[in-house]
Order: sequence, then structure tokens, then C-alpha cells
Amino acid sequence: MKFEGTVHKYGRDVDTDVIIPARYLNTSDAAELASHCMEDIDPEFVCRVRPGDIIVADENFGCGSSREHAPLAIKTAGVACVVAASFARIFYRNAINSGLPIVVCPQAAREAQSGDRLRVDLTAGTVENVTRGATYEAVALPAFMEELIKRGGLLPYVKARLDEGAARG
Repeated sequence: MKFEGTVHKYGRDVDTDVIIPARYLNTSDAAELASHCMEDIDPEFVCRVRPGDIIVADENFGCGSSREHAPLAIKTAGVACVVAASFARIFYRNAINSGLPIVVCPQAAREAQSGDRLRVDLTAGTVENVTRGATYEAVALPAFMEELIKRGGLLPYVKARLDEGAARG
């Protein structure tokens, strides 16, 4: 899987409370959640983000509450993937389960700036900063995690597997 998009850069310890503030958790409507994505850390994010853009952050992205709404809000806002130096463990799993591609690449996270253009190859485990002419080695996702993302997340993956099993008889 490959993605190319414009960078929206954030620092370290971006927690789920600023990804999607608690005051909006009374809905599970993905579009409504996306309309408030990142607003407590970057009020203009939803106005600037375009389909295919990439969030880049330093260490511990997605720390804080175990909030499945956070990766859903990011994905529905149009973000193609998140590149970070590291992710909070629960956010990492929630992102994969929601079908949001994430990439661990500390050097790319350190060097990328807002407005840069990145190319991300999940299968190869590379992040290329087109703007700066640099390519970085990232942690490639295992094939089964990449398959989860291709299918749209854990629930669509399980449904497809059940359907395939039923079709085989």
C-alpha cells in the first residue's frame, strides 16, 4: 500500500483528548467526529486537511484515553496515514482495527515539516520526503496488519473472512 500527501506536523505526546475532544464523544457518527478532529491542538486542521494528507508527529502519538473515536476521526477527516516516531500502544491497535494506516519512522518524523510532501510505502517500509529529497527506513507492517487496513479495519476483515469461508462451503 502506498500513499502520497501533504504533511500536517505535530509534536510529541499528542493525546486522544486533542485528536477528538471528549465533548464530542456523545456521537459515533464518523463525519461529525471528523468535523472536530484535532480542533483543540489545531483549530484550522479540518479546514486545511485534504483527502490523502498525512499527519506526522513525534513520540507517543495517541497517548491518553483508550478512545476508538480518535483514529476514526482522523481517517474520516481524509488523512491517508499517520507517521510518527512512536505511537501509544492502545492507539496503535485502535488505528489498525479502524483501518487507519500508521507508520513508525522516527527520522522522518523528526525531519518532516508542515507542508512537506511525503510518499509512504507500507509494504516496503519506506517514507520518502519528496520536498526534502530524503528517504527513510520505517517499520514495515506485517502482512496480516496490512490486510486488515486494506479491508477497512478489523470488522470488515472478519466479515470478509467469514463470507469467504461460507462461499467455500
